[in-house]
Parts: sequence; C-alpha cells; structure tokens
Amino acid sequence: MLRIELSSGPIDYQDTGGEGPVLVFGHGLPMNETQWRKVVPLLGGYRCILPTLPLGGHRQPMNPDADLSHRGVARLLGEFIERLRLDEVTLVLNDWGGGQFLVSEEQGRRVARLALVACEAFDNFPPGPAKALATVCRVPGGVWLLTRLMRVPSFRKNRNGYGGMSLRGIPGEIMDDWFAPAARSRAIRRDFAKFATSAPKRETLLAWSEQLRAFDRPVLVVWAAEDRLMPREHGPRLAELYPKGQLIEIADSSTLVPEDQPEQLAEALTDFLIATGAEPVRHID
Repeated sequence: MLRIELSSGPIDYQDTGGEGPVLVFGHGLPMNETQWRKVVPLLGGYRCILPTLPLGGHRQPMNPDADLSHRGVARLLGEFIERLRLDEVTLVLNDWGGGQFLVSEEQGRRVARLALVACEAFDNFPPGPAKALATVCRVPGGVWLLTRLMRVPSFRKNRNGYGGMSLRGIPGEIMDDWFAPAARSRAIRRDFAKFATSAPKRETLLAWSEQLRAFDRPVLVVWAAEDRLMPREHGPRLAELYPKGQLIEIADSSTLVPEDQPEQLAEALTDFLIATGAEPVRHID
C-alpha cells in the first residue's frame, strides 16, 4: 500500500502502474479499495489507482481540522490527482457520489471522463435508508455503537442497510475490514461522523447538481436495476444532466455493482473508454 501526505492528512492508495490510460476509483462509506477488487483485474491495459478516501474505512486519521464534507472530500480527491501529476483521468465512482463535484472545481480540469456507477445524485445525499445512519452518527458515541452493531449478523445483513447493497452479499471478511479502522480508533470515528453528517440542504445539493451541466466531457452512467438506495429514475436523469452522458442499466444488481456484476461492469467501462479515445495499452510479448 502506497501513501501520500496531503493538506488534510495521509491518503493510502493502490496503483497498478503501467502506461495505460489512468482510472481513479472512488468508494463508499466506510469502504475502501477492496470495493473494486473484482473489477480491477478485468481492466488490463489501464493504470488503475485506488485511493482510500477518509469516509470512515481509512486506516490513518485525518487532521482534526480536515474538511470532510462531500465537497471537501471531492477537493481532496482533486489534490490527490494533482499531487500524483495525473492527467486525462477517468474518475469512476460507486455509492459515494460527491466525487462528481470535483468537476466544478479548478482541479476538475484533469478529469477527462466520468463513470458514475449507482451513486448518490441530486438530493439523494445520503440515500434514503442511510439517513438513519447519519442520525446515529450525530449522537456522541454513535459511530462506536455502529461498529459494534455491525458485528451482529442480523444487523449486518438487514436489507434496509448494508445487507441491501449487494444481492450476492458482501463477504464477512471484507465488511470486517471496512469497519475495523473505526472500531479501533477514536480519531477515525471522528472522521467517520464528520463525513456521514456533512450532507448540505436539498436546495444546495440541487444547485450543485445544476453546475454539473457545464462538464462537457464524456460521462457513462451505470445504474443497477435492483438498487434499494439509488432511485431508478436518477439513472436516466443523471445521464441527461451531462451534455455527453449515456446510460447503461445492469440487471440483477444492487448498489454495489462491482460486487454483484463485476464482469458486466468491466465490459461497460472498457467499451466506454475505447469509444471515447482511451484505448488500453497492450504489450506484445
């Protein structure tokens, strides 16, 4: 695992390396790079970079004064891209949708494409079933309680919570890894709560969404047909918001498309990348 020190604190990341077009992957709360473990091996010829963002699953706490709002984390992602001197980046998001707001910032000039996979959009921050989680995180000790509840199988598998994010089910060891940092560190629980309770008012979210119309580069919207968190109508609406948006719907999947349908997702991403000028680099032996 690599690490870079940014203005708000340390960011761990994985980098497959190579000379191919750069894909930067975002993840959900409190997840990490393992959210993409089934997809990245299917994207040969691309350089895949997976930062572990400070959404509660990060392994090192951020600075106490770090801006961990949705827009703040988007700016941090932009700083990460700048510090690694990445250009013509394809930004791939799933679950967490705040990374879209990066393209309205100056740092967004480095983003050549967006791939938005069953993610938060418009006023759906946080998604309906997750609003209860945000309420818990506002209570002193709430994140600590959540980490304990996630050890209870019936709570972990509840279809109105994390159990509803994947039709196939998230492996126990993966879920354990996502919640382990917050379980052991008070500072990371602080970061978790800051992010989880940071969504602005509906009017602000919708105003930010309108600003996204100015992004005139290719956008792939991949929506899940069986999603319980992201409204189905948000898929076509999001594709229409962007001037060069296109929509693909994937059946037999909930929010975590990388978990439920990794092969279909990798194929959709590759087709989109090739069609928009990002051919994979193939080495001939």
